Amino acid sequence: MHRSRLHVVLIDSSPEAADAEVAFWAAALGGDPQPEADTPFTVLSALGSGQILAHQRLDDGTSRIHLDIETDDVEREVRRLEGHGAARVGEHDGCIHLRDPAGLVFCVVPVQSDDFEQHATSWA
Repeated sequence: MHRSRLHVVLIDSSPEAADAEVAFWAAALGGDPQPEADTPFTVLSALGSGQILAHQRLDDGTSRIHLDIETDDVEREVRRLEGHGAARVGEHDGCIHLRDPAGLVFCVVPVQSDDFEQHATSWA
């Protein structure tokens, strides 16, 4: 058995657009952006059930929105999602990058939140 849940909705943008993106979404949502020290991430807003909206400053690549699925067993969760049509496209720092059947990027990441057990779904 393992557990997983949707944890983060990420707005990704290039370094040139990052500050404008954070400012825009903070203004749009009436939030107070919270940069995470020494990371490319800024938390923009809580979404409920422990989920968050965040911004990620990319080193390169195309601006997009992607989802992070948090799990206590990355490999098992990736295999489960591949069984539903996901395709593995990369890996970085213990996170697996995948594409869903429509080609949209998402990631499977190790547990990062304090409330994971409270909100996770159990899988056989």
